[in-house]
Amino acid sequence: MNHETFMKQKTNKTWIAGILLAFSASLCCITPVLALISGISGIAATFSWVEPARPFLIAITISVLGFAWFQKLKPKKKMDILCACDDDRQASFTKSKTFLALITISTLLLISFPNYAHLFYPKNKNADVSEIGRTNFVNVEFKIEGMTCQACAEHVKYELNQLPGILKSEASYENGNARVEFETAKTSLKVIEKAINSTGYHVTEIKANK
Repeated sequence: MNHETFMKQKTNKTWIAGILLAFSASLCCITPVLALISGISGIAATFSWVEPARPFLIAITISVLGFAWFQKLKPKKKMDILCACDDDRQASFTKSKTFLALITISTLLLISFPNYAHLFYPKNKNADVSEIGRTNFVNVEFKIEGMTCQACAEHVKYELNQLPGILKSEASYENGNARVEFETAKTSLKVIEKAINSTGYHVTEIKANK
């Protein structure tokens, strides 16, 4: 095996590592979307523990891709060019710059997934209280542990809006909470708490909002 062939194989393994690292970096936010698609709400928080390592994984991913591009674009030595003539004639698409560019774009999309994960969640209609008024509604804040990105918050909000009697719900991973306004005749604090906990995230405190 000549040096050029060895380096091509090394570059091939490098982009595979880049994709895997990028996927791992966003796994904590990809899982809630997979939970929505599969209908298995409880797996949403499965990989929330990955979030603290996300900056580290992103840094490694960028380094790996940078190395792959360096190997692809660096000037070739005369001896390498002569030895690689036959290999270049039969070069596959997976060893081309175009393929590496596609891998780079895919990797960047994976890394930035938390920024657009909320687009996968449908918009829910809340209860219509135009006729019954708001006298039977209460506003409560639920402190929640385990949310790490917007996808987590959207998943909690999605589950809340599946309950009857929910007038309004908001969830924030930055504040670690969900604010819910609901009709007491149709649902209860216990039911709402159970719905939140079913996602894999956990309610740590409940307090009434004024």
